Amino acid sequence: MTPEIKKIQSSLEKVREEVVHHPSYQAIQSIEDIRIFMEHHIYAVWDFMSLLKALQNQLTCTQVPWFPVGSAEVRYLINEIVCGEESDLASEEDVKKGDGIRKSHFELYLEAMEQTGASRLGIDALFSQIQQGKSVEEAIELVLIPESAKHFLRFTFEVIATKKPHLIAAVFTFGREDLIPNMFHSIVSDLNAKFPTQLASFKFYLDRHIEVDGDHHGHLALQMVSELCGNDPVKWKEAEEYSIKSLEMRKQLWDGVFDKMKEQQMA
Repeated sequence: MTPEIKKIQSSLEKVREEVVHHPSYQAIQSIEDIRIFMEHHIYAVWDFMSLLKALQNQLTCTQVPWFPVGSAEVRYLINEIVCGEESDLASEEDVKKGDGIRKSHFELYLEAMEQTGASRLGIDALFSQIQQGKSVEEAIELVLIPESAKHFLRFTFEVIATKKPHLIAAVFTFGREDLIPNMFHSIVSDLNAKFPTQLASFKFYLDRHIEVDGDHHGHLALQMVSELCGNDPVKWKEAEEYSIKSLEMRKQLWDGVFDKMKEQQMA
């Protein structure tokens, strides 16, 4: 790990601790609380995929005719992550045998929402607006989704709009990977023991997230940031600033989850 990566991680330590130990995890007491969490978190799952594809568009050739773009090492790193996130094995049984049905992690999350009984109305409405020709920014303003999710998405697409790969990679790496902590995972595991028919898919998603994103993909993403920032101190400084902001936005998203849970529990 490079000194520059260590410096960013050190700068992130305070806000990262606030995210990793956010009170929203401990506030989860019921299936209804899980639904609230998922109805907020789905936007982070989608924006993760959007950041990933923005990086692929910036760092590889996704047009015809094909020409080599940038560093082959960086192309390998981003394509390896895309493959796992966009077409992973879709069940625990498939993972064990190493073959079977494949789905994106976003599609796995939607399945978990349906099994849990969480509402898809917000994310479906957002997609509908975009598919009808609205810009992402316009769609975010038009749909009825949690305000904390709107703030979160606005920042993400502002980052994408910079078209600066080192910034997008930094936000993707430090603001997304490994941020669903084991504490939250243990809470879901406990609830799954009580409600296996409602939470089995969500538990599989979390298991897969921790196994793939927190390990293999996390290392690849750190390497990608190092490759893109290189020896440029300005890029490293920008990467640090945007990484801090990305975690602050994640904390605000979790604040929205916590407030909604408390509101629901007091009703």
